[in-house]
Amino acid sequence: MNFFKKISSGVAFKKTHPCKLYICKDEKEIGEKTSKIVIEQIVNKPNTVLGLATGSSPIPLYKELVKACKEKKVSFANVVSFNLDEYVNLDEKYFDQSYRNFMDVNLFNNVNILKSNTHFPSKQTVEQYDDEINKSGGIDLQVLGLGVNGHIAFNEPGTPFNAKTHLVKITDSTKQANARFFDNKPENVPSAAITMGIKTIMSAKKIILIATGKNKAEAISKLFKNKYNPQWPVTALIYHPDVSIFVDYQAASLIAQ
Repeated sequence: MNFFKKISSGVAFKKTHPCKLYICKDEKEIGEKTSKIVIEQIVNKPNTVLGLATGSSPIPLYKELVKACKEKKVSFANVVSFNLDEYVNLDEKYFDQSYRNFMDVNLFNNVNILKSNTHFPSKQTVEQYDDEINKSGGIDLQVLGLGVNGHIAFNEPGTPFNAKTHLVKITDSTKQANARFFDNKPENVPSAAITMGIKTIMSAKKIILIATGKNKAEAISKLFKNKYNPQWPVTALIYHPDVSIFVDYQAASLIAQ
């Protein structure tokens, strides 16, 4: 608890556990490499608790996991999952853009996971979500994507380091980024979401971050400046002991500049 209070108060900490960086040639290679980590985790602990992300970044990973499950290389029979976030007040017209539907289509419907073992935050569960995660034993492996403005989950710039699962207003820049899923109209993107907080994410035992494309390069470069900046939420990861970053050449292009 003191750790989170000190960080959120702006006290500087020396980084002792550098993030591991893997620069890959394309999304397919990222999918292959990250899937090996997830599969190994589940094989070693069949009742693994996974933290899962939506968006385009983890899709290659999920494709590899579906393939491995169908080839009997891994079983999700005892796996428990907690998703990072979910939209609030999503228009019925865009139900297919709900994160529950995304996960069903890209992973859950194609592997042998029990739907009763899959969890999503909601307005009804926002106060209990962290408790549910803790009761499950905590997240063993958390998968993250990355927003153009450095957000992780829906923790937008300025989110306190010690934030737990909470209701958040979606910024205009994130609406612009997600508009492609809503008839290319930012105004159709929901204005709010429920998200795991930074503290919730940092409580995972192991983290994988996936980022691809030139538009993620600035956020990745901020992470590797080795300085926590609340305006770039991803930089909180420098204080986690086990983070692996998987990027393509474009996303890595501004590192050390």
